[in-house]
Amino acid sequence: MFNKRILLLGWVLGSFMPVFAQNRALTITEAVTGRFRPETYDQVKAIPLSDDFSFVDKSKELKKITGATGETVPLLTLEQLNAQLGAAGLEPLKAFPYGYEWESNTAIRFGTGKNLVRAGVSPATAKAVVLADFEEAPAYSAYSPESGVAAFVKDNNLYVSQNRNGANPVTRDADKGIVNGSGYVHREEFGIHEGIFISPKGTQVAWYRKDETMVTDYPLVNTGTRIAESRPVKYPMAGMTSENVTLGIYNVSNGLKTFIRTGEPKDQYLTAVTWDPSEKFIYIGLLNRGQDHLKLNQYSTETGEFVRTLFEERSDKWVEPENPLYFLKTRPTEFIWQSERDGYNQLYLYQTSGKPAKQLTYGEEPVLDILGTDAREENLYYVVSADLGLSRKVYRVNFKSGKTVLLTPEKGTHGVTVSAGGRYLLDKYSSLTVPGRISLLDLKTGKSNVLFEAPDPLKDFAMPKAELLTLTAADGKTVLNGRIIKPADMVPGKKYPVIVYVYGGPHAQLVTDSWLGGASLWDYYMAQKGYVLFTMDNRGSGNRGFAFENVIHRRLGQEEMKDQLKGVDYLKTLPYVDAERLGVFGWSFGGFMTTSLLTAYPDVFKVGVAGGPVIDWKWYEIMYGERYMDTPDENPEGYARTMLTDKAGQLKARLLMIHGAQDPVVVMQHSLEFIKACIREGKPVDYFVYPDHEHNVRGKDRIHLMEKVSDYFDIHLKK
Repeated sequence: MFNKRILLLGWVLGSFMPVFAQNRALTITEAVTGRFRPETYDQVKAIPLSDDFSFVDKSKELKKITGATGETVPLLTLEQLNAQLGAAGLEPLKAFPYGYEWESNTAIRFGTGKNLVRAGVSPATAKAVVLADFEEAPAYSAYSPESGVAAFVKDNNLYVSQNRNGANPVTRDADKGIVNGSGYVHREEFGIHEGIFISPKGTQVAWYRKDETMVTDYPLVNTGTRIAESRPVKYPMAGMTSENVTLGIYNVSNGLKTFIRTGEPKDQYLTAVTWDPSEKFIYIGLLNRGQDHLKLNQYSTETGEFVRTLFEERSDKWVEPENPLYFLKTRPTEFIWQSERDGYNQLYLYQTSGKPAKQLTYGEEPVLDILGTDAREENLYYVVSADLGLSRKVYRVNFKSGKTVLLTPEKGTHGVTVSAGGRYLLDKYSSLTVPGRISLLDLKTGKSNVLFEAPDPLKDFAMPKAELLTLTAADGKTVLNGRIIKPADMVPGKKYPVIVYVYGGPHAQLVTDSWLGGASLWDYYMAQKGYVLFTMDNRGSGNRGFAFENVIHRRLGQEEMKDQLKGVDYLKTLPYVDAERLGVFGWSFGGFMTTSLLTAYPDVFKVGVAGGPVIDWKWYEIMYGERYMDTPDENPEGYARTMLTDKAGQLKARLLMIHGAQDPVVVMQHSLEFIKACIREGKPVDYFVYPDHEHNVRGKDRIHLMEKVSDYFDIHLKK
């Protein structure tokens, strides 16, 4: 539900730490705080101009994997890196920098907060150099190693510097309702996480300029001061006035600014922003507010004028561009476009002339990511959602012949990095039964070399067992994936309470063939306490194709609930399930689903916990809400059908509703209005607020949250 999507799924909590007693049970702290992660190679990168890889090991050391031999050798320790930083007058780091990038095959680039730094990884290059510095750590920035240009945001304005020669203000907007360069555009939908785009040669900087002065202020309140303070945010609700976004171009050499003439209406969406390799043009996916008509347009960066529309996409449901163009370096007039136009996200090869596309990928396995090409750009590597969404596999397609080869056939989750030369794949693999395995695949010989097998970090615990299963959806034909976790030592003839963990919304997937089956350790913690934990990805959730997802259009929650009830029907067939003690728990869209299930099917569940729930979609933001529901005026029946305040009187289950008081995503109005409706209907309901938290409860307070959820089920469901 926003990109934010990862936040929405923040309840899938991994946790790992050393174990000191055999066959003991997890504690709530161990289950929540993220300490039990299988050992792995972190931050794997392809080293430029080679067929080698780098990674950061558990001793905080940068190491190299030689592609030809699989040999692992040290490159740079944290102590050596800090010595370089100290010599440059910079503060030492406590851990190897997260998000480092290779600037050449002998030097890495990373941020330290107020500085952007280059550090050498060999004795000959062992010198730290400050590439850019800032008065304070910028929330949004970009850098070009080709030109030494750094662009960053300060006080909602864009600044540009080159080779540390002072920072020039590109914009001088004083109104806080005008934001330049921020990644927070279009509510971070459409794959948008950044607002600054430096041209390939670093001579120009493009940026989003967001004017939200006309958008309604939504009141959030800080109660931490003696007199509570208002902290309003701009929040465009479905059907209301939206922000206006434009794209500016700044020429670093002459200081000239140009705004791209994207035309009317002003509340359209500017997506997939991509520079042409020549820097003469820039491409924008122009999406109408109704989100059913996309134009990929080319514009002149010198004049800002429209040049041509390369293609258009339409749908009677929605069109959702989420990726920029992927240009080929050896053929700079060709690019790859990702689209669901044929029912599954596939790859299409286009020319900038607008020549009709050549489809590169086919079938019913949606493409999830482009991994890159080989050195000559003869082959393309990409990741798909395979085995009905349970697996992640990697393919190679030849641009000329179209021949496709499956490179990772084993079922499970493959996280692959392709070497810069394109000969080797480094595969980080896991499955329900494999904590982690790292292999090196030689694409020329076909030989695979296992470099590392992760031990089971939970081997000394009396762990419940998880199983993956399939069920049939309410339409009688679609296969759904489920996961069930049972107590380790079940007593024959005993019936156990069940907690259904639900999300169910677009782009989300909870059940995968990966370590722990995609579940959180909290699920296993609750199974240790005597619960059966059940999760199923209903129609409407992600990574199964457009038809699977779009059944929700204009009727959020309806088909999803029908599928979840099929899961309940299955649970009732199990001899160890107590059908009188079914509980349900979810957050965000899952909170909406929890509340919907309790009110639509009041005799099914005994207890529910709904966190950060959407209660009425007309109170949710425009970009997400209107994609799936259209506007309240266009779809009054759909909005009425999903408005849960009108259904509070049907509630029979014991319900705990939780909300972060500073939530700018699903604003607190949702849960408060439902509580008000419960009071009006005389329905007992429990409510808990986390005063300083937003849409997720983070840090040490998360332990408090999950303990509260656990206790609620113990009190009202277990007994």
